[in-house]
Amino acid sequence: MTDDAEQRGDGRLDPSLSAIMSERRGLINLAYRLLGSLADAEDVVQETYARWYAMSRRQQDAIESPGAWLTKVAGRLCLNVLSSARARRETYVGEWIPEPLPEPSEWIGGRPGGMAADPADRITLDESVNMAFLVVLESMTPAERVAFILHDVFRYSFAEVAEIVGRTPAACRQLASSARRRIRATQAPPTPPARQARIVRDFKQALEAGDVEGLISLLAPDVTAFSDGGGLVSTTLRPIEGIEQIVRSLRLLAGRVREQTILERTVNGQPGLIAQQDGVTVSVYAFEIAGDRIKHIWAVRNPHKLRPWTTEP
Repeated sequence: MTDDAEQRGDGRLDPSLSAIMSERRGLINLAYRLLGSLADAEDVVQETYARWYAMSRRQQDAIESPGAWLTKVAGRLCLNVLSSARARRETYVGEWIPEPLPEPSEWIGGRPGGMAADPADRITLDESVNMAFLVVLESMTPAERVAFILHDVFRYSFAEVAEIVGRTPAACRQLASSARRRIRATQAPPTPPARQARIVRDFKQALEAGDVEGLISLLAPDVTAFSDGGGLVSTTLRPIEGIEQIVRSLRLLAGRVREQTILERTVNGQPGLIAQQDGVTVSVYAFEIAGDRIKHIWAVRNPHKLRPWTTEP
């Protein structure tokens, strides 16, 4: 892209370029919800803009709604990534958990490759990015996920969704309906944020104190814990189910916890915990709480997924 394309004669940014770049945050938000990976989302958005700037100015000017064009391209790219990700995740070492996100004000690390984090890349934290929601999305087909997120979360019409997914509006309506049923079947009734924060705080204190009875009182009978190390750090490779098994695992974790600092943080918009060692975040814990009990625990230890949480040592 030349300087002439970027600036007007008075040296200010070309308003058409400014309008195009203003779409970036929305595209990042869309791509993260579709892919569950900030790194993949950034790659998709970068490729989307590369395709825009590969066109001539005449071709760009002929596009009635550049924002809609960018969304369509990003959506199709996400659909391709989701299709290939299924094969990649079959060879992933252990459980694959979506990449956890901190509060925007706590976003520390830069992008892959050492680039500085851009405030425009912050993900808007709402119920569509909490960990339980993203995990359910992982169980959907790529087409279900794209149709549901575009229509139910971003409010695109089924006619617009059809152009991205490559199916009829009626088929997209069915895909979104199927996805909605999956969400309803798995979502626990909402627990007030203050109560969630109290339960997570009690879990932290019981873990640090080695209080087995305290931990048991906080766990649902059918509690399940998942851990994602990506084969890069030691962790359990399969889900741990039931109070007895989880307490046994937490006991084994006690030695490591004594060497770490456990901090309360917001994880994907909900109360969670992080573990730091020598100032570096080494684990992020997200929870799903039903009533007053913890139903699911997700522990992300894969360092590639912790970049927004810490700087390199």
